[in-house]
Amino acid sequence: MGNSEVERDEPLTPAGRLFLSPEMNQIIHCIIGCKNPIDAAALRSEITKSAMIQHPRFSSLMVRNSRGREHWRKTQVDVDRHVIVVEDPVAAAGDEEAVNDYVADLAVSSPLSPDKPLWEVHILRAHNCIVFRIHHALGDGISLMSMLLECCRRADEPDQRPTISSVGTSSNSSSNRINQRRKLWKVVVGMLMGLVFIVEFVLRSLWVKDRKTVVSGGAGVELWPRKLATAKFRLDDMKMVKEAVADATINDVLFGVISCGLSRYLDLRSPKGKF
Repeated sequence: MGNSEVERDEPLTPAGRLFLSPEMNQIIHCIIGCKNPIDAAALRSEITKSAMIQHPRFSSLMVRNSRGREHWRKTQVDVDRHVIVVEDPVAAAGDEEAVNDYVADLAVSSPLSPDKPLWEVHILRAHNCIVFRIHHALGDGISLMSMLLECCRRADEPDQRPTISSVGTSSNSSSNRINQRRKLWKVVVGMLMGLVFIVEFVLRSLWVKDRKTVVSGGAGVELWPRKLATAKFRLDDMKMVKEAVADATINDVLFGVISCGLSRYLDLRSPKGKF
């Protein structure tokens, strides 16, 4: 390994190192169902020409130096090793259940190989579905969604990238002053709540132990069998909730639904073991 190669290496961020640790090792699975049959050759070609391949994280290996510190090292991407085509049905069940079982099995039994950049695209031809597997060390949800949009094109205008429309609001000096006071109040509340959470975290770390619940893991929990289930929500219903709550987003509504569902599940299954 030459000195020039070492100099080009980029160290991992603290978050990236956390997601690559054996205790975490988080892989994001994104499932996309398609209306039309999937052309694997065309998809490979588009990926080869896409901005994703040019991105440093998607075209780098994770390597460790003599001190055990992780770094990103630029490499030549072999797209054929990253695009995996599954011709036959992955299960005898319906498409949705079969894909869920396939991804649940991937989450336990198929880690991403460290001898290539940490992402894969699985094409399930029989189920007309694409599964993206991307290690969390490459980015968070927002950056990865931006990357996916950058690689896509509009159906009505193939030369144009898809955009997410935003709703503009009129403003004047009076509303600006009110908005400034609201922002200041939010900063103060955020600082106070942050202080409370920090104190609570320190106390819990030093003296308090989480109670056992139905979602508590045990030794080797990362290797336990997993079950993937799908829940469907109408976008119109989520927009209705979003519009009823000031400054809310679709993400806020989705996380509210998930947290409420998890809380009710714990109430039913572990009434004395809430966390």
